[in-house]
Amino acid sequence: MLPKPLRKPVEAIYRFARTADDIADEGDASAAMRLEQLAAYHAELDRIERGEASTHPVFAPLAAAIRDHAIPMAPFRDLLSAFAQDVGKKRYANFGEVMDYCRRSANPVGRLMLHLYGDHDPRHVAYSDAICSSLQLINFLQDIAVDYRKDRIYLPQDELAAHRVGEMQIAQGDTRGLWHMMMHKQIERARKLLQAGAPLGRTLKGRIGLELRVTILGGEAILRKLHADPGCVFHNRPVLTKRDWIVMLGRGLF
Repeated sequence: MLPKPLRKPVEAIYRFARTADDIADEGDASAAMRLEQLAAYHAELDRIERGEASTHPVFAPLAAAIRDHAIPMAPFRDLLSAFAQDVGKKRYANFGEVMDYCRRSANPVGRLMLHLYGDHDPRHVAYSDAICSSLQLINFLQDIAVDYRKDRIYLPQDELAAHRVGEMQIAQGDTRGLWHMMMHKQIERARKLLQAGAPLGRTLKGRIGLELRVTILGGEAILRKLHADPGCVFHNRPVLTKRDWIVMLGRGLF
Protein backbone atom coordinates (compact mmCIF):
# COMPACT_ATOMS: atom_id res chain seq x y z
CA MET A 1 0.00 0.00 0.00
CA LEU A 2 3.02 2.31 0.22
CA PRO A 3 3.60 4.92 -2.50
CA LYS A 4 6.21 3.53 -4.90
CA PRO A 5 8.95 6.09 -4.03
CA LEU A 6 8.81 5.03 -0.37
CA ARG A 7 8.88 1.26 -0.81
CA LYS A 8 12.66 0.87 -0.98
CA PRO A 9 13.46 3.20 1.93
CA VAL A 10 10.80 1.58 4.12
CA GLU A 11 12.14 -1.86 3.18
CA ALA A 12 15.66 -0.72 4.09
CA ILE A 13 14.51 0.64 7.45
CA TYR A 14 12.53 -2.52 8.18
CA ARG A 15 15.50 -4.75 7.30
CA PHE A 16 17.72 -2.73 9.64
CA ALA A 17 15.24 -2.89 12.52
CA ARG A 18 14.30 -6.54 11.97
CA THR A 19 17.87 -7.85 11.79
CA ALA A 20 19.02 -5.77 14.76
CA ASP A 21 16.06 -6.94 16.83
CA ASP A 22 16.85 -10.55 15.88
CA ILE A 23 20.43 -10.08 17.05
CA ALA A 24 19.09 -9.14 20.48
CA ASP A 25 16.37 -11.81 20.61
CA GLU A 26 16.94 -14.83 18.42
CA GLY A 27 19.34 -17.77 18.49
CA ASP A 28 21.70 -19.01 21.18
CA ALA A 29 24.43 -16.37 21.10
CA SER A 30 25.85 -15.15 24.39
CA ALA A 31 24.99 -11.69 25.70
CA ALA A 32 28.54 -10.52 24.96
CA MET A 33 28.30 -11.71 21.34
CA ARG A 34 24.91 -10.02 20.87
CA LEU A 35 26.26 -6.72 22.16
CA GLU A 36 29.32 -7.06 19.92
CA GLN A 37 27.11 -7.53 16.87
CA LEU A 38 24.96 -4.54 17.83
CA ALA A 39 28.12 -2.49 18.29
CA ALA A 40 29.05 -3.43 14.72
CA TYR A 41 25.67 -1.98 13.64
CA HIS A 42 26.53 1.23 15.48
CA ALA A 43 29.85 1.32 13.60
CA GLU A 44 28.03 0.98 10.28
CA LEU A 45 25.80 3.92 11.20
CA ASP A 46 28.95 5.92 11.96
CA ARG A 47 30.26 5.06 8.49
CA ILE A 48 27.04 6.30 6.91
CA GLU A 49 27.21 9.50 8.92
CA ARG A 50 30.77 10.09 7.68
CA GLY A 51 29.60 9.60 4.12
CA GLU A 52 31.59 6.39 3.60
CA ALA A 53 30.34 3.70 1.22
CA SER A 54 29.10 0.40 2.62
CA THR A 55 28.86 -3.03 1.02
CA HIS A 56 26.92 -4.50 3.94
CA PRO A 57 23.61 -5.99 2.67
CA VAL A 58 21.66 -4.20 5.41
CA PHE A 59 23.49 -0.88 5.39
CA ALA A 60 24.09 -0.27 1.67
CA PRO A 61 20.35 0.22 0.95
CA LEU A 62 19.89 2.01 4.28
CA ALA A 63 22.66 4.47 3.38
CA ALA A 64 20.92 5.18 0.07
CA ALA A 65 17.60 5.79 1.84
CA ILE A 66 19.21 8.10 4.41
CA ARG A 67 21.00 10.04 1.66
CA ASP A 68 18.04 10.30 -0.72
CA HIS A 69 15.52 11.31 1.94
CA ALA A 70 17.77 13.21 4.37
CA ILE A 71 16.69 10.88 7.19
CA PRO A 72 18.08 11.83 10.62
CA MET A 73 20.36 9.31 12.32
CA ALA A 74 18.96 9.61 15.86
CA PRO A 75 16.01 7.20 15.39
CA PHE A 76 18.34 4.42 14.22
CA ARG A 77 20.63 4.92 17.20
CA ASP A 78 17.64 4.93 19.55
CA LEU A 79 16.47 1.59 18.14
CA LEU A 80 19.92 0.04 18.64
CA SER A 81 19.96 1.40 22.19
CA ALA A 82 16.65 -0.34 22.95
CA PHE A 83 17.76 -3.62 21.38
CA ALA A 84 20.98 -3.55 23.39
CA GLN A 85 18.97 -2.89 26.54
CA ASP A 86 16.94 -6.03 25.85
CA VAL A 87 20.14 -8.05 26.08
CA GLY A 88 20.90 -7.04 29.65
CA LYS A 89 17.82 -5.50 31.27
CA LYS A 90 15.12 -8.02 32.15
CA ARG A 91 12.96 -6.14 34.67
CA TYR A 92 11.50 -2.61 34.87
CA ALA A 93 11.12 -0.97 38.25
CA ASN A 94 8.30 1.40 37.29
CA PHE A 95 6.25 2.73 34.40
CA GLY A 96 8.74 5.53 33.80
CA GLU A 97 11.39 2.97 32.92
CA VAL A 98 8.96 1.18 30.60
CA MET A 99 8.11 4.41 28.80
CA ASP A 100 11.79 5.28 28.42
CA TYR A 101 12.19 1.94 26.65
CA CYS A 102 9.15 2.66 24.44
CA ARG A 103 10.65 6.03 23.55
CA ARG A 104 13.60 4.23 21.97
CA SER A 105 12.08 0.93 20.83
CA ALA A 106 8.82 2.10 19.24
CA ASN A 107 8.60 5.86 18.79
CA PRO A 108 11.51 6.05 16.30
CA VAL A 109 9.53 3.95 13.80
CA GLY A 110 6.65 6.42 13.73
CA ARG A 111 9.03 9.35 13.48
CA LEU A 112 10.84 7.74 10.55
CA MET A 113 7.58 7.16 8.71
CA LEU A 114 6.41 10.74 9.26
CA HIS A 115 9.77 11.99 7.97
CA LEU A 116 9.49 9.89 4.81
CA TYR A 117 6.06 11.38 4.19
CA GLY A 118 7.50 14.87 4.68
CA ASP A 119 5.53 15.60 7.86
CA HIS A 120 7.58 17.47 10.47
CA ASP A 121 4.73 19.04 12.47
CA PRO A 122 5.70 18.79 16.18
CA ARG A 123 2.08 18.09 17.13
CA HIS A 124 1.93 15.20 14.69
CA VAL A 125 5.20 13.83 16.07
CA ALA A 126 3.70 13.91 19.58
CA TYR A 127 0.59 12.07 18.34
CA SER A 128 2.82 9.50 16.64
CA ASP A 129 4.84 8.96 19.82
CA ALA A 130 1.65 8.29 21.79
CA ILE A 131 0.43 5.76 19.22
CA CYS A 132 3.76 3.96 18.95
CA SER A 133 4.26 3.77 22.72
CA SER A 134 0.74 2.46 23.15
CA LEU A 135 1.29 -0.24 20.51
CA GLN A 136 4.48 -1.27 22.30
CA LEU A 137 2.60 -1.53 25.60
CA ILE A 138 -0.13 -3.58 23.90
CA ASN A 139 2.52 -5.91 22.50
CA PHE A 140 4.00 -6.33 25.99
CA LEU A 141 0.56 -7.37 27.26
CA GLN A 142 0.06 -9.79 24.38
CA ASP A 143 3.46 -11.35 25.01
CA ILE A 144 3.57 -11.64 28.81
CA ALA A 145 4.00 -15.42 28.62
CA VAL A 146 6.29 -15.29 25.58
CA ASP A 147 8.55 -12.70 27.21
CA TYR A 148 8.66 -14.58 30.51
CA ARG A 149 10.09 -17.60 28.70
CA LYS A 150 12.92 -15.26 27.65
CA ASP A 151 13.28 -14.17 31.30
CA ARG A 152 11.81 -10.75 30.57
CA ILE A 153 9.00 -8.96 32.36
CA TYR A 154 7.98 -5.57 30.98
CA LEU A 155 5.18 -5.03 33.51
CA PRO A 156 6.31 -2.45 36.09
CA GLN A 157 7.62 -4.21 39.17
CA ASP A 158 6.10 -1.70 41.59
CA GLU A 159 2.63 -2.21 40.08
CA LEU A 160 2.97 -5.99 40.20
CA ALA A 161 3.89 -5.70 43.88
CA ALA A 162 0.95 -3.36 44.56
CA HIS A 163 -1.40 -6.03 43.15
CA ARG A 164 0.47 -8.85 44.91
CA VAL A 165 1.33 -10.52 41.61
CA GLY A 166 4.60 -12.40 41.87
CA GLU A 167 6.82 -13.92 39.21
CA MET A 168 5.76 -17.42 40.20
CA GLN A 169 2.19 -16.48 39.34
CA ILE A 170 3.30 -15.42 35.85
CA ALA A 171 5.40 -18.56 35.48
CA GLN A 172 2.40 -20.73 36.34
CA GLY A 173 -0.10 -18.74 34.27
CA ASP A 174 -2.11 -18.16 37.43
CA THR A 175 -4.80 -15.49 37.04
CA ARG A 176 -6.19 -15.65 40.55
CA GLY A 177 -6.04 -12.86 43.10
CA LEU A 178 -5.68 -9.36 41.68
CA TRP A 179 -4.43 -10.43 38.27
CA HIS A 180 -7.51 -9.13 36.44
CA MET A 181 -7.38 -5.80 38.28
CA MET A 182 -3.68 -5.40 37.48
CA MET A 183 -4.26 -6.21 33.81
CA HIS A 184 -7.23 -3.85 33.51
CA LYS A 185 -5.03 -1.03 34.78
CA GLN A 186 -2.41 -1.81 32.12
CA ILE A 187 -5.08 -2.09 29.42
CA GLU A 188 -6.78 1.18 30.33
CA ARG A 189 -3.49 3.08 30.35
CA ALA A 190 -2.53 1.71 26.93
CA ARG A 191 -6.01 2.59 25.61
CA LYS A 192 -5.80 6.20 26.84
CA LEU A 193 -2.38 6.59 25.24
CA LEU A 194 -3.69 5.18 21.95
CA GLN A 195 -6.68 7.53 22.06
CA ALA A 196 -4.36 10.47 22.77
CA GLY A 197 -2.60 9.88 19.47
CA ALA A 198 -5.66 8.80 17.47
CA PRO A 199 -6.40 12.28 15.99
CA LEU A 200 -3.36 11.77 13.76
CA GLY A 201 -5.29 9.11 11.86
CA ARG A 202 -7.87 11.71 10.79
CA THR A 203 -5.35 14.49 10.28
CA LEU A 204 -3.11 12.66 7.81
CA LYS A 205 -4.55 12.20 4.34
CA GLY A 206 -4.14 9.51 1.72
CA ARG A 207 -2.41 6.19 2.24
CA ILE A 208 -0.53 7.06 5.40
CA GLY A 209 -3.78 8.19 7.03
CA LEU A 210 -5.49 4.93 6.08
CA GLU A 211 -2.55 2.83 7.28
CA LEU A 212 -2.52 4.70 10.56
CA ARG A 213 -6.28 4.39 11.12
CA VAL A 214 -6.12 0.64 10.50
CA THR A 215 -3.14 0.36 12.85
CA ILE A 216 -5.00 2.22 15.61
CA LEU A 217 -8.08 0.05 15.10
CA GLY A 218 -5.87 -3.03 15.36
CA GLY A 219 -4.52 -1.86 18.69
CA GLU A 220 -8.06 -1.23 19.92
CA ALA A 221 -9.13 -4.72 18.81
CA ILE A 222 -6.33 -6.38 20.76
CA LEU A 223 -7.16 -4.30 23.84
CA ARG A 224 -10.79 -5.43 23.67
CA LYS A 225 -9.70 -9.06 23.55
CA LEU A 226 -7.36 -8.53 26.51
CA HIS A 227 -10.06 -6.75 28.50
CA ALA A 228 -12.58 -9.52 27.84
CA ASP A 229 -10.17 -12.18 29.08
CA PRO A 230 -7.08 -10.87 30.92
CA GLY A 231 -5.88 -14.45 31.33
CA CYS A 232 -5.81 -15.17 27.59
CA VAL A 233 -2.12 -14.20 27.45
CA PHE A 234 -1.37 -17.58 29.05
CA HIS A 235 -3.62 -19.87 27.03
CA ASN A 236 -4.81 -18.09 23.88
CA ARG A 237 -2.56 -15.15 22.95
CA PRO A 238 -4.85 -12.50 21.42
CA VAL A 239 -4.29 -11.92 17.71
CA LEU A 240 -6.14 -10.24 14.87
CA THR A 241 -8.38 -12.55 12.86
CA LYS A 242 -9.45 -12.29 9.23
CA ARG A 243 -12.77 -10.86 10.39
CA ASP A 244 -10.94 -8.25 12.48
CA TRP A 245 -8.95 -7.15 9.43
CA ILE A 246 -12.07 -6.80 7.28
CA VAL A 247 -13.81 -4.69 9.95
CA MET A 248 -10.69 -2.58 10.52
CA LEU A 249 -10.22 -1.90 6.81
CA GLY A 250 -13.88 -0.98 6.42
CA ARG A 251 -13.79 1.40 9.36
CA GLY A 252 -10.46 2.81 8.23
CA LEU A 253 -11.85 3.60 4.79
CA PHE A 254 -15.29 4.90 5.75
